[in-house]
Amino acid sequence: MSARSALPVIAVAAAVAVLSGCSSTTSGGKKGSGGLELVSSGTLKTCTHLPYAPFQVKKDGKVVGFDVDLVDLVAKDLGVKQEIVNTPFEGIETGQDFTIRTCDLAAAGMTITPERDKVMDFSDPYFNATQALLTKKGKPFKKVEDLKGKKLGYQKATTGGIYAKKHGKGVELVEFEDLGLLLTAVKSGQVDAGINDNGVLFDYVKQNPDTAVTAEFNTGEHYGIGVRTGNDALRKKINAAIKKAKSDGTYDRIYKKWFGTTPQS
Repeated sequence: MSARSALPVIAVAAAVAVLSGCSSTTSGGKKGSGGLELVSSGTLKTCTHLPYAPFQVKKDGKVVGFDVDLVDLVAKDLGVKQEIVNTPFEGIETGQDFTIRTCDLAAAGMTITPERDKVMDFSDPYFNATQALLTKKGKPFKKVEDLKGKKLGYQKATTGGIYAKKHGKGVELVEFEDLGLLLTAVKSGQVDAGINDNGVLFDYVKQNPDTAVTAEFNTGEHYGIGVRTGNDALRKKINAAIKKAKSDGTYDRIYKKWFGTTPQS
């Protein structure tokens, strides 16, 4: 879900540190494949925040997407099944969901940022992203500054929101709880434009030809899969699965399945 950005989480980070220090490393956990500690035996629980197509989205009652397929590779290597936990993004990016053992990992189209790295550990980057601008087709907006006196929507707790606040002097910023609400607001004219990660916006435009991506901003973001701080055993398993998928062609096949093309080198 967006190169989704870090909220200021100093207080939360402190709380996480205290709670982590007070808990046993086995509290609430079950030993999984290879001695890995899992929240629930036989299950790899993945925190995400829906919808965030094509990374995670519910179709025909099942959560599917690029991130889902990628984490399935990790689950397969561990000999367990993946279970998706839909939870507010704030709980993911602040590390709270790891502290209270909601999930084993977080795969949520989540940008690696210094703030988030203080409250969780990240896998190696698995997806390159940048911010983009979505408008109704035919609108002239090519940068955030063009929206002076207009309404620009952004998703709460995302890097798009940070970019909008930095560059949106004179722009009326409107916050939305999730991506679905933001996209609907652009399509209905509630806002003049919306900012979010390029991958999800291009996916939306394919299904909604009355909208267009009018600009991309080179923010140089990278998605990572988050784990509880210090959970090196799981992080290394994730890194190994990503590396293997990239070397044997599996990553390219999954990428083409969800984006219609292979990743640029």
